[in-house]
Amino acid sequence: MSSALKYLTKQLATRAKPMKRFPEAVALPSTHKNVWVLRDNFKRQMFKQNEVTTRALKFIARNNALPQKVRLEAQIQLTTMPYYTRSTQISNRCVDSGRGKGIIRDFRLCRYQFRMQALQGLLPGVRKGVW
Repeated sequence: MSSALKYLTKQLATRAKPMKRFPEAVALPSTHKNVWVLRDNFKRQMFKQNEVTTRALKFIARNNALPQKVRLEAQIQLTTMPYYTRSTQISNRCVDSGRGKGIIRDFRLCRYQFRMQALQGLLPGVRKGVW
């Protein structure tokens, strides 16, 4: 066995236990509350807390000027981080209904809520198209 492989197996055997699902009280969003909105809110807060650490570990893991052992250790720490600290786990949701599909990013509304509010004149700068 190579020394790097021995080191890797030792690190994986002694790696930290994963974090609890909801380790602390999280602030509730001011939107419609359902399980998906609460989960997304939790993921956003966890990503925000771990963003600096993740970026630093990624920089170390990809830096060819550093020794292989340091880079490998940073990569192991990255892989042991919980999945809900990653930016890919965050999804945009409607602030009114909590819907996860058909979201208009600029207004953070789903298409139906956007249409209803635009027709009522509640959205600034939005008019019905006439051509």
